[in-house]
Amino acid sequence: MSFEKLLRIPNERIAVLIGKSGTIKSKIEQQCHVNLDIDGESGEVLIKSAGDVEKIKPFKAMEIVTAIGRGFSPENAMTLLHGENALHVIDLREFAGKSNSNIERIKGRIIGENGKARKNMENLTGTHISVYGKTVSIIGDTTKLRLAVDAISSISNGSMHGAVYNKLEAANRKAKQDRMQLWEDHDVFY
Repeated sequence: MSFEKLLRIPNERIAVLIGKSGTIKSKIEQQCHVNLDIDGESGEVLIKSAGDVEKIKPFKAMEIVTAIGRGFSPENAMTLLHGENALHVIDLREFAGKSNSNIERIKGRIIGENGKARKNMENLTGTHISVYGKTVSIIGDTTKLRLAVDAISSISNGSMHGAVYNKLEAANRKAKQDRMQLWEDHDVFY
């Protein structure tokens, strides 16, 4: 099975995708079994499968390239290869319309003073969050991804930060209780 997909990323992110002496590009190609043909002028990236490969690897390469294009560091983007991690991109125009000033205001709320709000959400959800252009992107496993998307949506809709953090902390407590209950429900024989 061969795979071919053309993506476009912002021109200023091309150097990050390539990396120093092509190291990032090579790493993606090796780990995902693809070839990346990068056009530095247009920002187009052609992803081609390199022979017969696992069906999921080229799609992971697409996610990694998109994540780098959405402002993630290559290290954070490569976490998409671990476990059930996925990328979710939120277009802030869903909340702000076409008003650039509203988009900037929402971005400011999501980032917070000195990045504090974004860092709090990352810590409480175990995800990576990038605010870039008119988007907010999240990398994390599927259950934690849902929490982060809900938190960002709430803040974008005007919810108070404290209420959002409380909701995330409550979700973490419930998940911890559920894990503990699993252990209690199993009979342990010695």
